[in-house]
Amino acid sequence: MVASGAAEKGVPGNGRTGDTAPDRDRAAAGRATSRDVARVAGVSQATVSLVLGDKWPGRVSERTAETVRAAARQLGYRPNLAARSLRLGRTRTVLLVVPALTTEFFARVYTGAAQVAADHGFGVVLYPSPEGVGPARDPFDSARASLDGVIASSMAADALAAVRGGGLPLVMLDSDPDDAAAAATVNLDMADGTRQVADHLLGLGHRRIAHLAAAVDSWTFRVRAHALAAALGAADGVVWSTELAGLSVEEGRRAAERVLSAPGPRPTALVCDDDILAAGACKAARRLGLRVPDDVSVTGFDDLALATAVEPELTTVRLPAEAVGAAGMRALMAVLDGEPAQDTTLAVDLLARGSTAPPPG
Repeated sequence: MVASGAAEKGVPGNGRTGDTAPDRDRAAAGRATSRDVARVAGVSQATVSLVLGDKWPGRVSERTAETVRAAARQLGYRPNLAARSLRLGRTRTVLLVVPALTTEFFARVYTGAAQVAADHGFGVVLYPSPEGVGPARDPFDSARASLDGVIASSMAADALAAVRGGGLPLVMLDSDPDDAAAAATVNLDMADGTRQVADHLLGLGHRRIAHLAAAVDSWTFRVRAHALAAALGAADGVVWSTELAGLSVEEGRRAAERVLSAPGPRPTALVCDDDILAAGACKAARRLGLRVPDDVSVTGFDDLALATAVEPELTTVRLPAEAVGAAGMRALMAVLDGEPAQDTTLAVDLLARGSTAPPPG
């Protein structure tokens, strides 16, 4: 790229890396510096700074950036994070607030955030709610002074008052983009995922549909409910209902049993707000002597490991949890660097599996 400009000046004329025995010896002694990386990569120290500081896009070519990263790996070079933190007045530590790690989705969110953080010399302090989806104690009592910013899920509802009042840059996950307290939001396109579920079931011919809705007052579940109501309401001849359920297999089973045993024509499809509820719905169908999908179709949301552990495997919406955590971490780092905050919406995909089929008859 032409934009690499002065940052790449000083590259040796032959373009080859300058790997030498002294460079390797210095690295082996634990004394590799950015100057050593520049020499091995055949670029200037300014280029090394741009690449390892993740400021290279638009200034340095992709090929040069990879050459610098390879040289840093070869020499075992690590930036002096203590000096950088002192210079910038930062701890390079962020707090991730999630409902619970017993939920696979949020464990994967943490994995994505931690991977990006590690690549940029940040640490992630994890704060899972002790009660799962529900109350979480003030995470700032002991940690406020040691944090640069916060990434929080809207599902950790009772922790958010402390988060919002903590005086630190805040990136919200699964949250209203108009949230004034958030510097940026990272969301999954839940509305589109729900529409994909509705279109799939309607396309199969289902016209009696029940929604097993999570009994959790959060933005993400409200978006799903509104999108499903809109999609089903716009279709001809559809009769649909909503049944609330707690987020557990047992609560899903009970809610599905209520729906499937109610007087009147039985729903031919159950739309569940997550895979855990869907597993409970499949269990309810079996207890009532019904077959999935021959008598009733079941859909989930998330694409947890559970989705392919049940039989038949669940038709569900895949949510890229690791990408959510990674995007949240990148957004927070951008805010800390003084860059304009940008909201992010990630695409989701319906995976049609064995738990859905045309309605009976």
